[in-house]
Amino acid sequence: QVQLVESGGGLVQAGGSLTLSCAASGSIFNINTMGWYRQAPGKQRELVANIARSSGSTNYADSVKGRFTISRDSTKNTLYLQMNGLKPEDTAVYYCNINLRTTYFSSWSDYWGQGTQVTVSS
Repeated sequence: QVQLVESGGGLVQAGGSLTLSCAASGSIFNINTMGWYRQAPGKQRELVANIARSSGSTNYADSVKGRFTISRDSTKNTLYLQMNGLKPEDTAVYYCNINLRTTYFSSWSDYWGQGTQVTVSS
């Protein structure tokens, strides 16, 4: 079993900052990529940012480039999302996603956190 526990969401005024965290635990053999997605009401879930666990290379949605920073602590299997300059359109439920293997012989699979609400007031 793999568990992803997210924290750090909340209510913030436009222009403010929040940091999201996602701690992975359980039967983790190897991690491929780690990322953050978000889903606003009435919209599809979208990629916010992801990071390759080994190389650290990152990828961001155009809407958050220059404002959000994704990072990871490989020793703790923990993922972070530093969000600065928040806008009302950033309001959504944010989900942590990790692509990993639970054993050497298993296939790569996606695991999701429970989601954390981020609300940005204007």
